[in-house]
Amino acid sequence: MSTPATSAAPIILTGDRPTGPLHLGHYVGSLRNRVTYQRDYRQFIMLADAQALTDNMDDPAKVQRNVIEVALDYLATGIDPAQSTILIQSQIPELAELTFYYLNLVTVARLERNPTVKEEIRLRGFERDIPAGFLTYPASQAADITAFKAVLVPVGEDQVPMIEQTNEIVRRFNRIAGAEVLVEAKALVPEIGRLPGIDGKAKMSKSLGNTINLSASADEVRAAVKKVYTDPLHLRVADPGHIEGNIAFAYLDAFDPEKEALAEMKAHYQRGGLADSIVKARLELCLQEFLTPIRARRAELEKDRGHVMQILKEGTARAREVAARTADEVKRAMGLSYF
Repeated sequence: MSTPATSAAPIILTGDRPTGPLHLGHYVGSLRNRVTYQRDYRQFIMLADAQALTDNMDDPAKVQRNVIEVALDYLATGIDPAQSTILIQSQIPELAELTFYYLNLVTVARLERNPTVKEEIRLRGFERDIPAGFLTYPASQAADITAFKAVLVPVGEDQVPMIEQTNEIVRRFNRIAGAEVLVEAKALVPEIGRLPGIDGKAKMSKSLGNTINLSASADEVRAAVKKVYTDPLHLRVADPGHIEGNIAFAYLDAFDPEKEALAEMKAHYQRGGLADSIVKARLELCLQEFLTPIRARRAELEKDRGHVMQILKEGTARAREVAARTADEVKRAMGLSYF
């Protein structure tokens, strides 16, 4: 029987924007680490639906329906609600309250200088038509992190500036309060970063349509593998092939458990005489073996969505108790406890 980490264990906060199903990139970049983290850390996993609305307010139903879809992906990949607290961001009003206070500790200029925010604004083509909620995301994330007093936040390299800005807010608040009310967090960057998209793009992304979802059927996996980018210079089977930039081998590195056999396949490909179709056949086999049990667990969980929602309700209630204590501490430190 699984048991949660002790109350003295370091606290981790992580999560996802529920804007669509999770994919292999999420698994490599975060999900498999979360399964490991939950044994040794107090882990809070946030379904960041409120944050997702900052650039999806024209379609809130998309966010709402994906909350349970992402939760299903969590549970199917091995996240245990007895060990990890899964919560829904919008159902914890103290997070919005803390965000409001923290906004007084940052300037618009500083928010606009945040490299992560700048890049996301560029990718979305906002230019100067930036939703205010999107621009102030660093303050919202600071509220999320500090509410649970997380000391570790798993993020990609591109998200490190967000953690740095959180710590700026923490230091400024503590200086004003004259006490160590809030704690600083450390970015926990995984050794293996993002998985590239099947089309060879640098990032596997729902918006780019270059993903293989964790919930993909066997036929969908097969069709996606056929589209996987390999070596454009490998025109004939006899030609030497290149491993670098070859997405099929990048995926095999992540999902093929037979590392010695994979090394032999790479050497064969590089010296020539190995068809891309053989490499892709191996890749499909690995992905089907990996996804089949996840797909089966997800199908079983889907039979009782009410139970999944109950897991989210209970996790959110536990998380709100923690966030409420922090919000009370923050208000007392500011002299806002009148009664």
